Amino acid sequence: MEHTSFDMLWPQVDPIPGWLTQDQARVLWSAAQQAPTAAPIVEIGSHRGRSTVVLAAGGGGRQVVAIDPFVTGRLFDGDAARRDFYAALARTGLSDRVELKAARSQDVYARWNSPIGLLYVDGKHDYWSCLRDLRWARFLAPGGQVLVHDAFSSIGVTTALIRHLATDRTLRYAGRTGSLASFILAPPTATSTRAFLGELPWWMRNVGIKVLLRLRARGVAARLGHTDRFDPY
Repeated sequence: MEHTSFDMLWPQVDPIPGWLTQDQARVLWSAAQQAPTAAPIVEIGSHRGRSTVVLAAGGGGRQVVAIDPFVTGRLFDGDAARRDFYAALARTGLSDRVELKAARSQDVYARWNSPIGLLYVDGKHDYWSCLRDLRWARFLAPGGQVLVHDAFSSIGVTTALIRHLATDRTLRYAGRTGSLASFILAPPTATSTRAFLGELPWWMRNVGIKVLLRLRARGVAARLGHTDRFDPY
């Protein structure tokens, strides 16, 4: 099945459960199309396949390596999510473009030694996990991009980005769509650093809204402009 435009693809993506907005999905589609080489796209955190379908359809035949351990616990039903993941790929005719590695990203990283064309990070949102996931950027081909979901709505993800950008100096902030942050493989500039730091008040606002939602203070969150029942993303 060929997907010749994002607008044709989106009606097939929208029913797949997940927290990727239409505008964010369009960014992923464009990044997959513009990946500089035929090297694979690496996705960390696939869940039920919402972002995987977008990357595979937009990738122009590039292989997507989807990494997700599909854990089962209080918040996640790993077996059901994996079944839904495969079903989403089958419905969209993209099964042959995706290789699933049902493992922790750090375990796959330890065995990886080849270039990648695009990195999408949406794995565990704690500081140490995200910091480990960002190490994958060292495999990017020249001109590659890193896209990070929940970059400005999670304490762990944002603090990991601050640490990585301050110590690694290989990624340049290029902007955001909601909480989806885009980076290019290039040294940061004073302008890009100021732009990234300028997002931090919005991040603190989002963390505050998450606290209000857990306190069931939805009215207060609505007065701050958040009317969704989910966390900001």
